[in-house]
Formats: sequence, structure tokens, C-alpha cells
Amino acid sequence: MQGQKLRTLKQRKRHQRVRLKVSGSPQRPRISLFRSHRNISVQIIDDTHQKTLFSFSTQDKEIKSKVPYGGNIKAAMLLGEIVASKTKEKGITKVAFDKGHCAFHGRIKAFVEGARKGGLEF
Repeated sequence: MQGQKLRTLKQRKRHQRVRLKVSGSPQRPRISLFRSHRNISVQIIDDTHQKTLFSFSTQDKEIKSKVPYGGNIKAAMLLGEIVASKTKEKGITKVAFDKGHCAFHGRIKAFVEGARKGGLEF
């Protein structure tokens, strides 16, 4: 296989392994994280009803005004804190975390630390 195709295939397999173990419910929705080079996107998902409850990104005006570049640890930490405060407003305190195909370090870890600091339970 070509290099890029093999990499994409391995990423999909890793994400499938994670998704077999993690699912969201109305009481404990799933937080799905997507990390690109420049930004981070987060969705809060109820898998039983197959609905995205709400989503956030480092491209949102609230975050963009505080952190101009969304692809670093500082932006991930701030995004985690904002997600935690918004989900608590909706009455959600416990969530299931879906890291996707990414390893749990760097920006992913900073996001979770920020969310925990904001009061979310994983």
C-alpha cells in the first residue's frame, strides 16, 4: 500500500476500536474530538438518538478573540474550559470521551485537563 493510504487505514482502525468501547447516552453524552494542524473541533453527541447536541471549535469567535492560533496547547485548554462551562449550563456533568485515532497527549490531554478544571467528569 501507498504510505498515505496505509496511514489513513490505520487511523480508521484505531478509531473503530475506540468507538466499540465508547458510546453516548442522554445522561452521559459522548464528546468527540477532532484535531487538525490549525484547529480543534469538539462535538457533544447523544448516540442513542443519533443527535449532535452542540459543537465547539477553536474557530468560534469567543475563543478566537482570546487565542489567535487554535492549533496549540493553550487553545486546547481554553476550549476545554469553555466546553465544560457550556455543557454545565445545559445540565450535563458526566461525559464519555472519544479521542478518535489520536494518542492521549499534547493538545488532547490539554483539552481534557481544561474540561476537568471546568467541572466535567470523564
